[in-house]
Amino acid sequence: MSLRTSFQRRTLPLEYPFTISRGTKTETETVTVHIEDDEGNVGIGGAGPSEHYGETLDTVEALLPDLLAVVEDEDDPQQLARIERRLRETVERNPSARCAVSIALHDLVAKRHDEPLYRYWGLDPEETIQSSYTIGIDDTETMREKTETAVERGYGTLKVKLGTDRDIEIIRTLREVAPDARLYVDANEAWTPREAVSKIDRLAEFDLEFVEQPIPAENVEGQRFVYENAALPIAADESCITVDDVPQIAGRYDIANLKLMKCGGLQEATRIIHTARAHGMQVMCGCMNESNASIAAACHLAPILDYADLDGSLLLAEDPYDGVPMPNGTIDLAALDVPGTGARLE
Repeated sequence: MSLRTSFQRRTLPLEYPFTISRGTKTETETVTVHIEDDEGNVGIGGAGPSEHYGETLDTVEALLPDLLAVVEDEDDPQQLARIERRLRETVERNPSARCAVSIALHDLVAKRHDEPLYRYWGLDPEETIQSSYTIGIDDTETMREKTETAVERGYGTLKVKLGTDRDIEIIRTLREVAPDARLYVDANEAWTPREAVSKIDRLAEFDLEFVEQPIPAENVEGQRFVYENAALPIAADESCITVDDVPQIAGRYDIANLKLMKCGGLQEATRIIHTARAHGMQVMCGCMNESNASIAAACHLAPILDYADLDGSLLLAEDPYDGVPMPNGTIDLAALDVPGTGARLE
């Protein structure tokens, strides 16, 4: 069997400027990969690189020809574990580039079986969860308005970015306009260990579910201090990149937050999930600012997750790709009426 491959760069504007403790974005750049077989089935995957993890659109575009050559050299696209291993051997870093290829292959294989990806994996679509909708850092009044809009749109789970000198004021204000929402916060490494414990003690008054990555990933002893003294559960994001990190963060975090663009592929993502479970941690799947070319695939992991933060496409002004239905943020796999991941040009 011969496989034909191609990729395309896209710049996608965000609905609102998106600010975290490290900076602000008004648009996101992605690369979309297509893999087509002899029967006309086309697998779609997307890369959403992050400079924080040493990756740019230029590095993705430079490396994709080598990665796609691995795919074109394969005569059996269903050997997903083997191909993903070969992709990692070809390009050790640049996980979003590898992930775009992994997603496209999984989409292609599920389409060849005429099944949605969750069914190909044998997962139960009724075991679904709700994705959070993220409120980026802004002045407090603007964050209040964004929260009101999110609630009006029906989003019942909100994730709030923190890392300012107004963190307590922000959460107090947002809790007033979203009294019934499930709420958690993400500091993106902005606090010191003692600051984190102090702030979390105060934030616990507002009925939060957990706090994500309160201190820098390299501060191992500080993470243990926060974990042992914080009044809320702690989730690892920047501290959890690949499956090798999971045993290291056990005993320092309650929740492992995987992202496809960090770990490099769907096979690696499932290994992270099962390894985290074996270490007694809950699991969340997050995302970058991405389109449904990649978000759709992550949605198929929902039946084996505790939390989902898969709002990347929801934060775009317009997404050229359709994906898994997400009414009010609920990942509705059972409503998906096409094979594969569900990613397709609208």
